[in-house]
Amino acid sequence: GLSVGEPKEIMYEVLDYTVPLLPEDKPRYLMGVGSPDALWEGVARGIDMFDCVLPTRIARNGTAMTSRGRVIILNAKYARDFSPLDPDCSCPTCRQYTRAYLRHLFKAGEILGLMLLSYHNLFFLARMMEQIRHSLEQGIYNEAKQEFFAAYYGKAPGEG
Repeated sequence: GLSVGEPKEIMYEVLDYTVPLLPEDKPRYLMGVGSPDALWEGVARGIDMFDCVLPTRIARNGTAMTSRGRVIILNAKYARDFSPLDPDCSCPTCRQYTRAYLRHLFKAGEILGLMLLSYHNLFFLARMMEQIRHSLEQGIYNEAKQEFFAAYYGKAPGEG
């Protein structure tokens, strides 16, 4: 198996070795990979499909993926933050609910909070995959990856 707890660098090495052995006319599927960096790296190595519980698992624990990195909505600083979860996102969660209200839902134990963050995280990753596809079509994959990593992680790919 792959992506079962080994460091990402080892997973990438195994992908570098195995993906060229797979038929090019068949979809290449990597199970259990869902972090933005691993998705970008997987696509760069020829992976076509991914699935993972990560976006919904972290959402259930109050964490959202945003264009500027992760937001832990339970943090006290969001109690009076009436801005959208991610100002750059067009999903219904970001268009209709504030960080303060989402935090309130989590603090009150309302299942709606889990549902809204789960929806947002899935929307975020689907939009990110659209950006990856577009960058491949336009021949600007490396530039798009650098830009995404700088915004999401605050650093370029490969920087410690």
